[in-house]
Amino acid sequence: MSELKEYPISYEESRRAQDIIYKYLVPTQLTRYDALSQLLQADIYIKHENHNPTGTFKVRGGINAMHHLQQAGVQGVITFSTGNHGFSVAATAGWFGLAATVVVPENNNPAKNRNIRGTGASLIEAGKTFEEAAAVVAKIVAEKGYYFVHPANEPHLINGVGSEFLEIIDSLADVDAVIVPIGAGSEAAAAVTVLKSVNPAIEIYGVQAEQSSAAFLSWKAGKIVSASNTTFAGGFATGTGYEQPFAIYKDSLEDFILLSEEEIYEGIALAAYYTQNFVEGAGASTLMAAIKLKERLRGKKVVLQYSGANASPEEIQRAYSLRAFTKGYGKEG
Repeated sequence: MSELKEYPISYEESRRAQDIIYKYLVPTQLTRYDALSQLLQADIYIKHENHNPTGTFKVRGGINAMHHLQQAGVQGVITFSTGNHGFSVAATAGWFGLAATVVVPENNNPAKNRNIRGTGASLIEAGKTFEEAAAVVAKIVAEKGYYFVHPANEPHLINGVGSEFLEIIDSLADVDAVIVPIGAGSEAAAAVTVLKSVNPAIEIYGVQAEQSSAAFLSWKAGKIVSASNTTFAGGFATGTGYEQPFAIYKDSLEDFILLSEEEIYEGIALAAYYTQNFVEGAGASTLMAAIKLKERLRGKKVVLQYSGANASPEEIQRAYSLRAFTKGYGKEG
């Protein structure tokens, strides 16, 4: 199966993946929000990946990967995840008739665990971190011969995710800037692959949690590094950078923004206040990043990725208790 890991990642492959994905999905909304545009003095659009089945952009990559795995004769898949990737793999494997096992860290977001179990996949809670769970995956691969769907180093995932950026370009050809959250990095890699192929002048900004900043530190160092991984926001919760996506985005980001835990919670509240959307921490992070980048984005057409909606009840309760939920940002209200 090594040829699956070595498959090309490109604009053309994302177009091919789009044809496969549209058998299962419809394009997500790209909506301009007046209040956000006024706040940031720019044309602000939201790409609503939070409206996808499974609640995240990752389902796109899952569909494309399972299509190719099924064609290759694979009978079962396994992965490790803090939730969204695992949910995508579990759901799409079921759509293609493949058995699926998902390993998550102990004390993982219960809402995400419930979603994974709801697909009929096997869920195993093991290890205290994303990385410790990986050791369990290796054991099961050896025992059952399942294909390991890596959360980042998987070309078919990245090509599939590229379909969301094709949708942006197809409906907003003169976009100036796009902000994406970065955890394992498939979304950033897909953004660079598609957008820079169409127009190298499009600015791509990454955003990550201060408390799980391995991708940011790798970007700063120009090489893969590890870091502590303690953020509540599952979409950011990785303790290392990953080779395939990092190789694609490392020299192509305009800048990389870090957010505190409180800023991530505030982003969830602001997403509800300005756009009436239920968004998880990593998904709402792009809004907070845009606020911090306000001077650089002024007057531009900017797309923010709402990458996911799978927040826990506790996270939502905390975020919605903030002033930002009822008053907006800063002195508004």
